[in-house]
Amino acid sequence: MTLTTQFMTMLSMISMGVLFGAGLDTYQRFLKRPKRKGWIVFINDILFWLLQGLAIFYVLFLVNEGELRFYIFLALLCGFAAYQSLMKNVYVRLLEMIISLVISIYRFLLKLGHILIVAPLQMLFTMIITLLITIGKGLLVLLTSILKLLLLIVKIVFLPVKWVGQILWRLLPNRLKKSVEKLYNKLEGYLQTIKEYVKKQIAKWKKKE
Repeated sequence: MTLTTQFMTMLSMISMGVLFGAGLDTYQRFLKRPKRKGWIVFINDILFWLLQGLAIFYVLFLVNEGELRFYIFLALLCGFAAYQSLMKNVYVRLLEMIISLVISIYRFLLKLGHILIVAPLQMLFTMIITLLITIGKGLLVLLTSILKLLLLIVKIVFLPVKWVGQILWRLLPNRLKKSVEKLYNKLEGYLQTIKEYVKKQIAKWKKKE
């Protein structure tokens, strides 16, 4: 391994140590350990360390074809220590600023989407419902008016028939009137009996349910 390669390896591993420190702080910021279950934290920790190890080995492979030397671990430790002592506070503040900015943009987009999309759709839906209700009420009023008019026409048409029937009823003999009244009373009694029977059957059916 040439001196140039060794020098590039040292610089790369110091940089990876710095990136590892930044990645660890980022990971801790988003993981929120106290709020997570133990098994979730355990799996995330394994994945984090695995990804970090693969990233370091990949960079090492690009620089010196993956040769491991003792000074590589020292370089990683130096980079991590430099990050902790010189860059940690600045990076954490910058990370919080970026997170706040992203949250603000996200909330702004939500409000904008509500104003441009959701609110017009709600207004349109309300207008359609109101229009349908108004049309329905209008049709109901129209239908009621038509039915009242038809009933009035029927009453007017059948009024002479009623008068003729009353006159004919008065002209009928008393014996025939009594026969008709008896027949009417019998029919009314039959209908009342059928009505009571139907009520009892309905009551029994409801009890069975």
